[in-house]
Amino acid sequence: MRRRCRTASSRRAGEVVLDVKEARKEFGGLVAVNDVSFQVRAGQILGLIGPNGAGKSTTFNLVTGVLPATRGTVALRGQAIQSLPSREIAARGVARTFQHVKMIPTMTVLENVALGAHLRGSAGVASAVLRLDRAEERRLLREAQKQLERIGMADRMHELAGNLALGPQRLMEIARALAADPMLLLLDEPAAGLRLKEKQALAAVLRQLRDEGMAILLVEHDMDLVMGPVDRVVVMEFGTKLIEGTPDEVQASPAVRAAYLGTEH
Repeated sequence: MRRRCRTASSRRAGEVVLDVKEARKEFGGLVAVNDVSFQVRAGQILGLIGPNGAGKSTTFNLVTGVLPATRGTVALRGQAIQSLPSREIAARGVARTFQHVKMIPTMTVLENVALGAHLRGSAGVASAVLRLDRAEERRLLREAQKQLERIGMADRMHELAGNLALGPQRLMEIARALAADPMLLLLDEPAAGLRLKEKQALAAVLRQLRDEGMAILLVEHDMDLVMGPVDRVVVMEFGTKLIEGTPDEVQASPAVRAAYLGTEH
């Protein structure tokens, strides 16, 4: 049985998609995430920022199930997911990208993106890639083409993924995540290493996805990207939520300046 499609039209604008309540992660005596709470809504981009060691990546891993929470809750559309394995969380509608692009360089862009559609299918990605089910393979490739068209990369679909520059590689990875039909998209430093025009193309794609109703959680160091398409920002420091607000409110905060620059002036 195929999963019900979670298209943008099935989401209500402003609906709480991700609800993190007092999430805590301890490693022995070290508190890496200290009772952090935030929400991500449909049609919203939430930026998660902070200095190195602030706990951003650990929080990201709590949401995706890579790490179990010591306590607190992580809910997806009202259903607790903090005790589920990462594959089950992905199957429920959470897709992510990585700091370092994961791809098969000798396959085409289209084939790489098709790998992300396997959660929609019944035969599984291995069968599709090995051509054990040609109908499933064609369906996966059609879905991959749709997502590449969605983000403006249709003209690159038949190129080898290994020949792409870093910017298009990151967009390809976003298309692959979208092929899994997520209700929540998590992006882990997608602007790392990108040039200005590549960042602008990325920001345009993020705005488009937000306008389509996608809920997006963005972990990023690039402040220009964060302060552009992002609707709200959560700033973390030493595992604790320091402040949450609009980009303008965060930029004006003396506490944020102190966290990043070591001074309130």
